[in-house]
Amino acid sequence: MKKIVLTGGGTAGHVTPQLALIPRLKELGYDIHYIGSRQGIEKSLMAQQPVTYHAIKTGKLRRYFDWKNFTDPFLVIAGAFASLRLMRQIKPDVCFSKGGFVAVPVVIAARMKKVPVLAHESDLTPGLANRISAKFSKKVATTFPECAKTLGQKGIFTGTPLRPELFSGSREKGLKLAGFDGAKPVLMMMGGSQGAQSLNKVLREALPQLLPQFDVLHLCGKGNITQELTETRGYFQAEFLDSPLPDALACADFVLSRAGSNALYEFAALGKPMLLVPIPLSASRGDQILNAKSFEERGLAQVLLQEDLSATSLSAAIKRLQTDAAMLRRNLMNAPAADGTDKVIELIGLIQN
Repeated sequence: MKKIVLTGGGTAGHVTPQLALIPRLKELGYDIHYIGSRQGIEKSLMAQQPVTYHAIKTGKLRRYFDWKNFTDPFLVIAGAFASLRLMRQIKPDVCFSKGGFVAVPVVIAARMKKVPVLAHESDLTPGLANRISAKFSKKVATTFPECAKTLGQKGIFTGTPLRPELFSGSREKGLKLAGFDGAKPVLMMMGGSQGAQSLNKVLREALPQLLPQFDVLHLCGKGNITQELTETRGYFQAEFLDSPLPDALACADFVLSRAGSNALYEFAALGKPMLLVPIPLSASRGDQILNAKSFEERGLAQVLLQEDLSATSLSAAIKRLQTDAAMLRRNLMNAPAADGTDKVIELIGLIQN
């Protein structure tokens, strides 16, 4: 039986694409092992998957001053030795890394044991962890074509693996979930796991301007429910949705979101006209701004920068999104396939040879 080690963690974006790969890998007969952190999101997301999970010590790679910068290198070294032991024990045929700081020691250990590595980069520019991992990888699959060019001969534009259940939603079930009658177009906001608070606030301030024309389905993130608005007609809020998410997406006519790459390609694959408000440079390395700019330049989305965000500007931008919806849907339909599952699976097989 062929064996594969999957790794990646730190945020859901480093893990959820692997959920699309796991069923396909099982169909192909792989024995799947996952190496991740002891308490990270990857451990909880893999708990219900048919994989063998191995936890290692991990340290975060930072480009700014923090006292943990003096201790975390020792955790990285410990993680590398633990990964090396696991590579000897598992004897995998291939390793697939989705990035994040947990992946670096795993990728290094795989290279030391001559296990071929395929890394995957979600953003337009590689993050620090993947810049390190790329040096130890045979190939780096990318979500954005610009990133593949940056990586040279190692970079291959594949798109990102998308979970098949995203395409199985029911508009009727989504409308029923939110309590909407379908008479008005539905605007869905997904804030993402990071940096949603300011966007949540402005969307709620804009509700008086939006609700006469739209029903609003608001996924606001953990702890962000506003009780005073729970009875507002045409407005539905939830911290997050798990199994009903495909239904919510199916009933959405327009999407308001941050600009994390996995979410962008999910919306693109579903043909959803989107307004993107990327996390600003002051709160990130700027990857979401670049992601959003790429989509805007290709005519796949419209962008409103955080520094221009207000209830008035948001309302105007959403109405402009509605006006341009037909053009955006046409561009999304004609764009290269957003789902990279098949291409990534193919590369996993190729790099073993």
